[in-house]
Amino acid sequence: QVQLVESGGGLVQAGGSLRLSCAASGRFFIISTMGWYRQAPGKQRDLVATITRGDITNYADSVKGRFTISRINAKNTVYLQMNSLKPEDTAVYYCNAHSDFGAENWGQGTQVTVSS
Repeated sequence: QVQLVESGGGLVQAGGSLRLSCAASGRFFIISTMGWYRQAPGKQRDLVATITRGDITNYADSVKGRFTISRINAKNTVYLQMNSLKPEDTAVYYCNAHSDFGAENWGQGTQVTVSS
């Protein structure tokens, strides 16, 4: 069983920056792809960015050039550096990680609020 603990959310003004962190712990052999998703009120949960163990990244078009995903495999930790934040980035951000045999795991979410 994998536990994902997120941190780093909060309130920031438009144009500001935040850095999210997510650490995986528990019983597993390997964490493969990790990523971040977000869900705004009344909307579906959408992909923000993913990263493989080999550091191949994928971003939603809406965050390209502003957000950067990274990870430290030895710590089973993934980060999301968010720059030039916009009010439309306001959402609950969820960490996602694939573990043994492709099992998908989710964090509890961290709120990011961007004021205009």
